[in-house]
Amino acid sequence: MTDTNTAPTAAATPDAAVAASDTASSVDGREFRLQCGQDSPLLPGQYVELDDPSGRVFLGQVDVLTASDGGFTGTGWILGVVDAGGRLDPRGATAFTRASVSTAGPDLVELLHEASGATLTVGALLASPGVPARLLPHRFNRHTFWCGQSGSGKTYALGVLIEQLLAHTELPIVIFDPNADFVRLGEVRADAAPGEADALRNRDIRVLRPGSGPGEHLRVRFRSLPLPVKAAMLRLDPLRDRAEYNSVLHLNAFEAENDPGALLARLRESPDPAHQALALRIENLGVLDWNIYAFDEPAATEIIDARPHATVLDLGGFEHADEPLVTALSVLENLWAHREERRPVLLVIDEAHNLCSPDQNGPLHTALREQIIQIAAEGRKFGLWLLLSTQRPSKIHPGIISQCDNLALMKMSSPADLAELAALFGYAPAALLAQSPRFRQGEALFAGGFVPAPSLVRVRDRITEEGGIDVKVPLR
Repeated sequence: MTDTNTAPTAAATPDAAVAASDTASSVDGREFRLQCGQDSPLLPGQYVELDDPSGRVFLGQVDVLTASDGGFTGTGWILGVVDAGGRLDPRGATAFTRASVSTAGPDLVELLHEASGATLTVGALLASPGVPARLLPHRFNRHTFWCGQSGSGKTYALGVLIEQLLAHTELPIVIFDPNADFVRLGEVRADAAPGEADALRNRDIRVLRPGSGPGEHLRVRFRSLPLPVKAAMLRLDPLRDRAEYNSVLHLNAFEAENDPGALLARLRESPDPAHQALALRIENLGVLDWNIYAFDEPAATEIIDARPHATVLDLGGFEHADEPLVTALSVLENLWAHREERRPVLLVIDEAHNLCSPDQNGPLHTALREQIIQIAAEGRKFGLWLLLSTQRPSKIHPGIISQCDNLALMKMSSPADLAELAALFGYAPAALLAQSPRFRQGEALFAGGFVPAPSLVRVRDRITEEGGIDVKVPLR
């Protein structure tokens, strides 16, 4: 068991050299055992260079350190061996009986990035100052869980990742944005360095917002909504409300897309009691007063089908609580209906606890949660990839979290949430998870398939403007 009270922490600053008494050995070329002195600067998560007497150079990463008499013992993982061509071979490592240990330099860590295809620079490694932290773009074909408590820098860091994906890949992104945090994603900061900034300026970024003001509007086409979505909007049960539900099933004969009032009038005038009951239900719920219908404008689904580089769905600002739910559900249902086309898209759901909580059981919440669960379970093979961001891991349905192969964890002080994350994400080292309560703002643990090895990172600066900046306290 790791002694987290006495083992080195990420707050330490490693020296360039390690004591001569620090040695490692490996019996299988995968895991190594470490013996180091009391003054050793090594810490969990740190990259180390292992040199055996034959001249071979291995790259390893410290996993666990435990206090022992006169120093520390520990274990770590061998990430590869430098081959004759100066490349890092992740599969070529073999056993060794004794190797000297030193902190890995930037060049050796860069060999790991090159070998793994990590090209998205999201910050700097905490355990290796001056060494960039990079993610693997091709591994966003797995679902990702992104979490951190309020004030941890979670949304800012998520913006950094989205910028990197936009600048360096052709992966279309749809962002479900409840707090208008990403509505300025198309605005490059004046102080941004050229290169990536120029790449972002050339991206097609569409921002769809509620209301009737300037810009593109966030709309749905009622005629195109699947029957279960229409029924959820009207709170209809297929058995309990079977007559009205059946009327909705045949509603196409009554629909007048550009005149909701005409639809209501025709239902009222119908001699069918079920039509009249449906008219009363529509009027009582005020559904036709919602400002979400496309009419002569393009619906969100139609814009997304054209696959701009990014589509930001500003879900805040609606007057009725059900409007953002219908809008989000229409997009997810449409993508799922066309899944056999296998057109890749990354679905970023910020504040995901609002859309897929196990505790919200209204008809729309239930339909939305079930659709996200289905995408989590089966969407990966069709190119529908989720990135769920939340400050409340316990408020996300476990059937969704369990499907995530990538983890980004920022400051999290709740022992219950950390225990749940440790149980769900076995690939995240316990010694690094345990440091989450001590993270400063903007620090994160990345683990899983999208990172060459589990890493503690300080997130870099944004290239584009942040939408949801905190309101400052007025000072004298």
